Amino acid sequence: MSAAVAPASQARGAVSALALGVLACAAPTLLAWNVAPSATFLNQALAFGLWGWFVLATAAWAGSLRHAGVAARDVLAVVLVCIAAAAWSWGPGALPSSLALSLIGSLLAAGVVLVHGAALGVSARPGAAADAFSIFCLGWLAAGLAGAAIGLVQVFWPALPEGQWLASTSIPGRAVGNLRQPNHLSSVLLWACVALIALQERHRWPWLPGLLAGTALVFAVVLTASRTGLVSVVLLALWGLADRRLTPRSRLMLLAAPLVYALAWWLMAQWGAASEHRFGGAERLAETDISGSRFGIWANTWELIRRHPWGGVGLGEFNVAWSLSPFPGRPTAFFDHTHNLPLQLAVELGLPLVTVLVLLMLAGLWRVARAAFAPAASAHTADADAPTGLLLRCAWVMVLMIGLHSLLEYPLWYAYFLLPAAWVWGLALGAAARAPDSPGPASTAPGTAAPVLAIAGALLAVATAASVVDYRRVVVIFNAPADAAPLAERIAEGRRSVLFAHHAEYAAATTGQGGADGLAPFRVASHYLLDTRLMQAWAEALHEAGQIEAARHLSARLREFRNPASADFFEVCELPATRPAWNCEPPRESMDWRQLAR
Repeated sequence: MSAAVAPASQARGAVSALALGVLACAAPTLLAWNVAPSATFLNQALAFGLWGWFVLATAAWAGSLRHAGVAARDVLAVVLVCIAAAAWSWGPGALPSSLALSLIGSLLAAGVVLVHGAALGVSARPGAAADAFSIFCLGWLAAGLAGAAIGLVQVFWPALPEGQWLASTSIPGRAVGNLRQPNHLSSVLLWACVALIALQERHRWPWLPGLLAGTALVFAVVLTASRTGLVSVVLLALWGLADRRLTPRSRLMLLAAPLVYALAWWLMAQWGAASEHRFGGAERLAETDISGSRFGIWANTWELIRRHPWGGVGLGEFNVAWSLSPFPGRPTAFFDHTHNLPLQLAVELGLPLVTVLVLLMLAGLWRVARAAFAPAASAHTADADAPTGLLLRCAWVMVLMIGLHSLLEYPLWYAYFLLPAAWVWGLALGAAARAPDSPGPASTAPGTAAPVLAIAGALLAVATAASVVDYRRVVVIFNAPADAAPLAERIAEGRRSVLFAHHAEYAAATTGQGGADGLAPFRVASHYLLDTRLMQAWAEALHEAGQIEAARHLSARLREFRNPASADFFEVCELPATRPAWNCEPPRESMDWRQLAR
């Protein structure tokens, strides 16, 4: 390549990397349009595809693949164990293939971006890690500011969003962003706060734009009324208090974040009281259950762990195990996750394995923290403005923040959080391994990961496109066009979907299109999410098949949810009769959840 062509090619590559990196972070959080049956599939597909292209565009920046694997060994081991657990839950277990393959695919994608981040961290290319992190931060700052603007519209002009470009809020008085979940918007905003500090520190932005952006982000966190958001705002202040390598301006912004939050909350409360508008935060304060039913689901989860302490219920099987097990005092909502990552892994994988996995994750956090907050006398952190030191501290806070969110929610079940969290953790682990006093490898050799990562990124992008095509097979079931085939034919086509067949089985189960074996659809659909409609249809199908005890058992579980939607199903129980109907009688013998799930 000639000397004239090489710089031009490098410049084009840098622009492509910048555009794809920003889009990979921001675009999935800003897409409002989705089609049933999944409210987030297109957002997640966008994340998978764009991260694949970003890995492909920056593969040439990467360092040694072997050094990257060693640097990210702790977190990579967690990903690989979870992939093996998903395969086990599918093979010897009862997890349907579509759910297992979706789970395995997501974990493989996380492993790719994790290793890619680590390979950039150990790269010998000058500024590779710091430049990639700046791109990452630009993407999250763009996502946060756009999300804040959307949140303002949703709270102050709730009639304006039309649902296609701007999502309307389903919770009056609260900002939900285009992801339609206040906790998700809160996490986007808080990562944007960290990204703002990182960019401000490295690029010395003028103080006024940074101050205005930071204030807008914290104000938008108030509009979400997220409890997790409040805790994370306090975490920002603790970071500002502890990190003396930050400039005084950045530290002051971080320390002031809780004060800005409190002032914004007070102003919104006054505004709500003085106008006809609703402020969702006031209603959150009035709630009697501060945990949002989490204490109840955690108690149930501990009981399930006690019943299955060694091997768990199987990866991906929490919902079906919990829904089909007797819990008379259960929360009335249908939980498909425990809303706590360690508990989720413990109930699905068992206590011995989850202990190992949690220790591995803590080890990964500790190795980054040790390099990030090493004494200033250390060679790699002596300069308070060193890009690598700044990267380590900011990345560590980001990982810690999403980890905190994962103790109260399940953000890592969504690709638009899972992939960036894996990538930035890998980047930090790689950068930490390059530290002179780190026990990990310091890569000074030319990059050896480029071809492998380029292929992996391309495969991820292609697989994402294939998944969108595959998704269309089930979309027509729930969004039938004018010239659509009969429902039975559409369900039959949906059952051929590789990744989404469980949606077709749900439609078959709840519309009586199960075919000769009326129970077959329930054996698949029940592993996705058991709700009132599916449980009621399943109980009736069991009764028609002559499995009276199983039908009674399922009806008893449905009654425990005390859901108004099942009132008609149990209406017969209130009528005078010489003999109670089958769905009114308690089961006469105990039945383990696995007997129904299989």
